[in-house]
Amino acid sequence: MARKVVKAVETDLVKAADNAAERMQAVKASIGKVIYGLDEPVELCLAAILSGGHALLVGAPGLAKTRLVETIAVATGLDTKRIQFTPDLMPADILGSEVLEEGAKGKRSFRFIPGPVFARLLMADEINRASPRTQAALLQAMQEHHVTVAGERHDLPEPFHVLATQNPIEQEGTYPLPEAQLDRFLLRVDIPYPERDAERDILLATTGASDAKAEAVLNPAEVLELQGLVRRLPVGEKVLEAILDLLRMARPDVSDDQDVRDGVSWGPGPRAGQALMLACRARALIQGRLAPSTEDVAALAEPVLKHRMALSFAARAEGLTLESLIARLAAQAA
Repeated sequence: MARKVVKAVETDLVKAADNAAERMQAVKASIGKVIYGLDEPVELCLAAILSGGHALLVGAPGLAKTRLVETIAVATGLDTKRIQFTPDLMPADILGSEVLEEGAKGKRSFRFIPGPVFARLLMADEINRASPRTQAALLQAMQEHHVTVAGERHDLPEPFHVLATQNPIEQEGTYPLPEAQLDRFLLRVDIPYPERDAERDILLATTGASDAKAEAVLNPAEVLELQGLVRRLPVGEKVLEAILDLLRMARPDVSDDQDVRDGVSWGPGPRAGQALMLACRARALIQGRLAPSTEDVAALAEPVLKHRMALSFAARAEGLTLESLIARLAAQAA
């Protein structure tokens, strides 16, 4: 009897995973009508959402970071709001504030006016241009999914995700994100310059009389259902050991790798392992697989670890890069 129950559960999981894979292919197809040549960044952003986390998009100006976030919002059916971060942005501009109102009988009371953070998909544009005080206000929302204003708790809608953009070139007037906030981002997604063929498609598609539009495929309830499915996917012992090995090798105090011991200032914490576990499951589901493999660990090592590690000045002076170091560690672990 117990065996039949287990078999039924496994069958239901397979059916749910197959259906989810089809839905995610439709989401990618909808995004592909607008976004060209960014298949991997799109997949990483979707993996972050299915994992219930946030993503930091890093790239030069004009690489469609903003357009990508807007298109993902349309395809996933998540209502979105955008905040343009500037040095004079205040916490109340993000969270909201209380205003004093006078009723018909002259009685005065405070009413909370929600800020733009009350959205299911928040686009934080050029997040590193805001002051540390404002960045800290967003930190609670990202981690706790609620905000506190005047001592009162206000819950954010579910699901809640932040897709933030950051320009790595223009550093004047910026405030580097603190390690604590960087760690809240499940993945760092680097947006590259397009290949020649993709750029050709971009020029033809965006300079004509009409623009292609993405279509809504999912809704918030389906996104929550998919997030629950991701956590139900099995993870093999080999994948688990690969994740643990990678984390240990990336920490300078316990690593056997000489470059890590001498050149890494600080390494990834347990939250990195949690992010890698969830992202591997989400990537497998998006690609139509029932369980993640060590290839997923290798593919996601850089997006998960790059913003959770730092090289010393001496290591950078000697030409060591985080990209090459993480790639080598991932190859050893997988």
